[in-house]
Amino acid sequence: MEIALPSSSSSSPPPAEGVGGVVNLVWVDLMVMQPNPGTGPTRRLINGLTGYALGGRIMAVMGPSGSGKSTFLDSLAGRLSTNVVMSGKIFVNGRRRKLNDSIGAYVTQECDFLGTLTVRETLVYSAKLRFPKGTTRDEVNDAVERTMSVMGLQDCADNFVGNWLRRGISGGEKRRLSIGLEILTQPRLLLLDEPTSGLDSAASFFVVMALRNLALQGRTIISTFHQPSTQAFALFDDLLLLSKGETVYFGEAEKAIEFFAEAGFPCPNRRNPSDHFLICINLDFDSVRSTLRGSFRLKDVKDFTEEASTSDGSFMDLPPTAEIRARLIEKYQSSKYAPQVKSRAQELSTSEGSVFVELRESQAAWLTQLTALTKRSFINMNRDIAYYWVRVFLYTAVSISAGSIFYNTGHNFIITSVQDRGAAGVFIFGFMMVLVIGGFPSLIEEMKVLYKEWLNKHYGVGVYMLSNSISSLPFLVAISCISSAITYYMMKYHSGFSHFAFFTLDFFLSLAFMDSCTLLIAAFVSNFLTCALLGAFVVVIMITTCGYYRSFPDIPSVPWKYPVYYINYMTWALQGALKNELIGVEFEPLQQDQPKIPGERVLRTWLKIPMLHSKWWDLVLIAALLLASRLLFFFAMKFKESFMPIYRRFYAKKRVRQLKKRPSFRNMPPLSFPSKRHQPMHTLASQEGLHSPLH
Repeated sequence: MEIALPSSSSSSPPPAEGVGGVVNLVWVDLMVMQPNPGTGPTRRLINGLTGYALGGRIMAVMGPSGSGKSTFLDSLAGRLSTNVVMSGKIFVNGRRRKLNDSIGAYVTQECDFLGTLTVRETLVYSAKLRFPKGTTRDEVNDAVERTMSVMGLQDCADNFVGNWLRRGISGGEKRRLSIGLEILTQPRLLLLDEPTSGLDSAASFFVVMALRNLALQGRTIISTFHQPSTQAFALFDDLLLLSKGETVYFGEAEKAIEFFAEAGFPCPNRRNPSDHFLICINLDFDSVRSTLRGSFRLKDVKDFTEEASTSDGSFMDLPPTAEIRARLIEKYQSSKYAPQVKSRAQELSTSEGSVFVELRESQAAWLTQLTALTKRSFINMNRDIAYYWVRVFLYTAVSISAGSIFYNTGHNFIITSVQDRGAAGVFIFGFMMVLVIGGFPSLIEEMKVLYKEWLNKHYGVGVYMLSNSISSLPFLVAISCISSAITYYMMKYHSGFSHFAFFTLDFFLSLAFMDSCTLLIAAFVSNFLTCALLGAFVVVIMITTCGYYRSFPDIPSVPWKYPVYYINYMTWALQGALKNELIGVEFEPLQQDQPKIPGERVLRTWLKIPMLHSKWWDLVLIAALLLASRLLFFFAMKFKESFMPIYRRFYAKKRVRQLKKRPSFRNMPPLSFPSKRHQPMHTLASQEGLHSPLH
């Protein structure tokens, strides 16, 4: 990430200068493969791509769906999934970069935001998390206003982004907001995956014009486009045309029409060049065209034949799309363009330019990040009623229900009184904790934003973990106080404020531990149903191994006693609650002439709870488990950040060596025309009822 803030008086972003200067990106023989776990052929998502992107120019990557456009960008940005391997070389200003290392700013197709924030708030908090230390509030506001002006977001600046519960801005506005978040810090290298997807032609042209202006400031822009308009296509400097992971054309965009004409497929005057290119190389609908052509009336076929006929024959003799694609690829390899690209890529990869120092870590102060994240997280929790407010209501309702069911447990009859207290404790510290599952939808949405910002190095995991703990604290305290007050006094527990305070603290630590477990689950599972099942599974295991349904001496050793019993928060929460309630209390005996039974005796003999430590140590153990769960989340995320790139590089090298030993990998299919015996003849004219691109 590169940050270059304009002064408050400037009306436009400054030119791309400073550390790194202009960025020239080169990729040589880039290949991404999806290995077949069996002995079948390996699927090549992109196959031997060579090219370059120069500073001050916008390069468009085009191709039909499934051609490898997003995979190509993911490989440059270091965002490939773990089930694929990559080989090849990537150079930045003449210096080789490690594969799978993140380069530049990346705008993905997914628009992940906190829906409870407005457009302005989203940009402001993002700026505070990344801008250098010492940046004033006026400078932040100026940068945000400039970004909204560039992306046309002024009219919706104070509208909520929106989520599953709250209606917000449109899909096109979300797409522009995604771009705005990345250009906020004016990166030298900007990668965009279909930034115009879901936009109308006018909005698409506006976005491309904004990208064009960024390129004119010296920045390097690489973007995929599905099907740009003619006006948008005219703004592209360079074009990479892909089909099934192979290069059909690479070079200046304006010369692509000339290349297709030289190959024998000229673009008609009234056709959009991008439409023409995709029609010529899209292999997905050959069978569909055949079906449609077969359904034409005989008169329609005759009309089309007469319209498409040439001196060489009728349109029935025209080649299918697969053959057109093969001829284009062969033409590109034998044309002047391919040698020029390889020569230029070799020149750029060996001539070292200015050192591109990519500031991977955020330049904001740690305390500034903590403050901004805490405020943003608290606003999100407060505005999203499904995050905590629904749980506040549910805990209140369940507490009233539990209090009425276990109303006035009393101290008269020892069997029913102790049994009721134990059952009430299991219900309060066990079953009531299941309600934390209700926060998964909002938490999953927040984790998606966290993961995106974490990959872009906006902040560290430790800052987020601490900010999440601080912002959730008021809600957890409120739930604990309300639930404890209702259940404690309705059940007529041990009188005295100190006992009530202990019960409330016990409930709070248990709730905080389960809330931390939901955070840990949501960090690795993004599906709500799976998260809910895992959360319920954890609670069930905690309840069954807490020592109430089966006493500690009778619990099987491995794994239920060692280690589940000891790392079970409910073990210590229930023991602490029963000690707090029974110590100092006497129960009426079963027979009138017997002395009263002290609570300590009930704990040792009836409930078989070891009295080796006081109830306060039980709270300390729960707090230790809470801290351990937070640290587990921290180290798990750090492990993914530090170890996974090393593992992926090692796995890729090992897997490539294995794949090269396979005959199916070594023997590449030749770029020849497909067999007519297995490939039916389908014409391009049958797709749109016009003349073939051959004529």
